[in-house]
Amino acid sequence: MNKVALVSAVAQKTGLSRREAYAGVQAVVDIISGALGRNEKVTITGFGTFELGKRKARAGVNPRTGERITIPAMTLPRFRAGKKLRQ
Repeated sequence: MNKVALVSAVAQKTGLSRREAYAGVQAVVDIISGALGRNEKVTITGFGTFELGKRKARAGVNPRTGERITIPAMTLPRFRAGKKLRQ
């Protein structure tokens, strides 16, 4: 399901217009993105947790040249599904 399909589903389920549903979905995305940008964890009980995770630097190979490279450490967004969602 992509964002357009999600907006349509929210509009149908709630009786909101597609414009209102889009505003709601976009607000949720913006709030979660902003919280992650401030290094905050976002937990939605029964659904899951959005948080930042760290990936260590590691060795890799450039697929075009075969040259060995070092892939730098980075911080990535992570989602852990809640117990109810996993069932």
